[in-house]
Amino acid sequence: MITIVGGQLSFRFPEVHRFAECGIAFQRTLRIPDDEQTYPLPPGFGRFPLRHLDDFADRLPRESIRRGGVVMPIHQAEALWIKFEDRLGSPYPCAIKIATGKVCAISGEPWQEGLTRDPQNYVVVPGQPWLDGYCVAKGTVRQFVAMPLGDGHTVEEQLTGQGIYGGLQIAVYPMKREIHERLRLPEPCLVVREEGSRWRGMGLAAGGRMSQEIYEDEFGLDAWDQDHGGRCFVTMADSQQWMAITGERPPTQAPTVREYAKAGLPWFLHYDRDREALAGAERLAGLRSLAETVGGGEAMSAHEEGTKRGKP
Repeated sequence: MITIVGGQLSFRFPEVHRFAECGIAFQRTLRIPDDEQTYPLPPGFGRFPLRHLDDFADRLPRESIRRGGVVMPIHQAEALWIKFEDRLGSPYPCAIKIATGKVCAISGEPWQEGLTRDPQNYVVVPGQPWLDGYCVAKGTVRQFVAMPLGDGHTVEEQLTGQGIYGGLQIAVYPMKREIHERLRLPEPCLVVREEGSRWRGMGLAAGGRMSQEIYEDEFGLDAWDQDHGGRCFVTMADSQQWMAITGERPPTQAPTVREYAKAGLPWFLHYDRDREALAGAERLAGLRSLAETVGGGEAMSAHEEGTKRGKP
């Protein structure tokens, strides 16, 4: 069961366990400079809003209706990060696959059904608090940055030569009930909650480098109930596309140079050194960054320059 709860995706698996659920939120953030230096994680500016695509079926291309899922507004060249277990009150273990344009952000491999361990194509929560980009090396990711399909900037186009899918693809698999009970993992307190014309789609490009570890699965592949997974396609829409779909103005604005310079929010590192990080995907290690695909050596954009000045 996949719903939107409190502005985030909620994956629930009551047939597995009454507490088997996982929350995923998409967070707005600043772009870090794309200059081959490695930066700490930038701050968040709140969630991107989500809407069910089915609510706008009469305004969408047939292919979008077939995919289903949700739609999220995002400006061109805007960055995002993905936050897991966002206070849904349920730390039930889940394995989560994240792909962009049907290219796995962890392994760099094409999308395939189910989980793989060699290479690992998923993250585990609790444990992995967030994902800011493509796992290109051990302890390093390249930031998720939205760009339109068709110009060769996105990771999908770099690795497949085509810009067909765009968006984000997410699959969640809960831990098997018997494994959960055998491990005697603590159960949470029960929390009661309230329950077109065709366009060039938006995909994700590889931005600047930042420090972030993607952790190895400590439970093993057999711990996950792959017979009861949930899958969701997240369509990304720029300002004009969002207005065409919903009939509404975008609820967010792209960050300005002034906001970058006056961010005033602390940058932070996630310290969790007692766990083993993945080495990084060979297919993703050779990605050209957005600065290189737009034009290597060009001056930083106003957004990037603002980030540099605003960094404490």
